[in-house]
Amino acid sequence: MPERVDIVAESQNLDYFYSKQESSGAIRWKYDLKSGLPICGAENPEGIGLPLFAWAEFNLYHKGASKRRVKEVMPTLTAYMNWIEAAFRQPNGLYATPLAATKMFNSPRGSVRYPVDFNTAVAIDALFLAAIGDVMNDKDVNFRYKRLYFSLKTRINSQMWSNETSFYHDLDADGNRLPHKTIVGFWPLLAEIPYEERAEQLISHLDNPATFGTEHPFPTLSADSTEFSESGNGFCGSVYPVFNFMVIKGLERYQRWDTAREYALRHLYFILDSFSPADAQEQEQEEKGDLWEAYKPGGAGPSEMPADPLYPRKQAALSVGLSAVTVMIENVVGLVVSLPRKTVEWMIPNMESMGIENLALKRNLITILSNKSVRGWEIKVESEKLFYFTVDVIGKKKKTLPIPAGKCSMFLEKL
Repeated sequence: MPERVDIVAESQNLDYFYSKQESSGAIRWKYDLKSGLPICGAENPEGIGLPLFAWAEFNLYHKGASKRRVKEVMPTLTAYMNWIEAAFRQPNGLYATPLAATKMFNSPRGSVRYPVDFNTAVAIDALFLAAIGDVMNDKDVNFRYKRLYFSLKTRINSQMWSNETSFYHDLDADGNRLPHKTIVGFWPLLAEIPYEERAEQLISHLDNPATFGTEHPFPTLSADSTEFSESGNGFCGSVYPVFNFMVIKGLERYQRWDTAREYALRHLYFILDSFSPADAQEQEQEEKGDLWEAYKPGGAGPSEMPADPLYPRKQAALSVGLSAVTVMIENVVGLVVSLPRKTVEWMIPNMESMGIENLALKRNLITILSNKSVRGWEIKVESEKLFYFTVDVIGKKKKTLPIPAGKCSMFLEKL
């Protein structure tokens, strides 16, 4: 039952925002819990945030398999997109929002008019609205939002990509690219916007110590920027788990499973080391670390910002949970679950002793473990109901098998 409880909680969080939708289709990014009124302000008068509701709903659909829910929320999602179209789309086909809409408060993007992240988020929302239309067998919805997606993809590629830097840049009011390279330049990977050659060039920055290849991946500002800070200083270099999640999922889109796993492990190592630092253990200190909103790019420990002694926030479980739970299951262990298809796919970049016990697939608990025995690599599976299990050893072999209720085992060499 834990999976079902989590899905209900997640859908209730989304439903809270949906309940606030205005007649124009607007949903603001922040509300006062006591009054229920939107919290906007001079820097973001429309209270807009990154539009990712459709992506969230598509993921919930594959975790809960509820067609009824996607049908119920589709009018809300389309009305929201209609409001974004009317309020923020400009004659050049891109979307203009203030920097405050990106939540990157001190990032050197001050003169931005057309943010890479917001425009890519609209493309992501359109892409998953089209996918939800396909789930509903609604060809009109599917076609409408695919057309919007491809229109934005073309504009982002033609206007925001720089051949000189091999990177996606924000644009100012005149359509000129801003010079700084920030973490938002990787959002297009998640939307499958760059074609293969550009994707290769973009991904190469992740290994480059002069840009985003810092010890703790990935800084929010390129290391070759004059504004970059080794201590993090907010969005001038700090590592944020939510952005790392975005980059890792973007790598998945281009089948870079082994690369995504490598970076996921490095990121989790620094989260763990910051949560339980070795020096605190040696000195038997009571304060042994915490889960932080942001981390230093050059090693373990929380980010620092002299202007705000309360930064970063402690126990930021909502954001760190993306790394500690989702990335651990999907990228380190490598399990991809789809309830509508009754499938579990195990992406295995390297054979290791690993797995998961009592993974809840709605009303079906499964256990998948791999161990090396004298006869070779053995995969043990236990399930309460039938499901389809795909073993994908990257670059070597791929096999899909029906797994009946009960216990069974298989040897990888014999698949």
